[in-house]
Amino acid sequence: MSHTDDWSTRHSVLTVARRTAALLNALTDDASPEAIGEVLRAYGELDPIEVTEQDVAAMRTAAALLRDVFAATDADAAATALNRLLREHTGPLRLTSHGGATPWHPHLDRDDDGPLGEWFLTSSCMALTVLVWDRQRPPGKVCAATGCRNVFIAQGSGQERHYCSRRCATRERVRAHRAGR
Repeated sequence: MSHTDDWSTRHSVLTVARRTAALLNALTDDASPEAIGEVLRAYGELDPIEVTEQDVAAMRTAAALLRDVFAATDADAAATALNRLLREHTGPLRLTSHGGATPWHPHLDRDDDGPLGEWFLTSSCMALTVLVWDRQRPPGKVCAATGCRNVFIAQGSGQERHYCSRRCATRERVRAHRAGR
């Protein structure tokens, strides 16, 4: 696999969207810079990854904004949330190769060396926007399980998902079964 193919695989729209969901779920009140770095590595970001407490705080703020997109119940609501984020928090669409280090690709952040929180918000907006455009439905959801706040990407074929994991789905089925007795 060439460098270009490897980069494209690591940064596909769906991978970036899944990274967004994973980061929203990881950015809890007790999230450490190390834990956030591990999520970034798991979704293809290469070392060195340096995440500070300030980065985590900024990413947590971005995650709160992005949660509205996952809470959208239809494409119109998702598009409205994304349009607000694009208008208020991103720069103009531009192409970058990071000085020739990567293939050309789109960015919405203001510069290649901007803060991690801004990069997280803008790259997430880009991926989620493409998913709404491509599928004409919200790109993700908030888990329907009682007490779970996790988000997940709901794109793909097959039956519509309502839960972030099989564990949450099973827990809800057991809860419903017990309530029915």
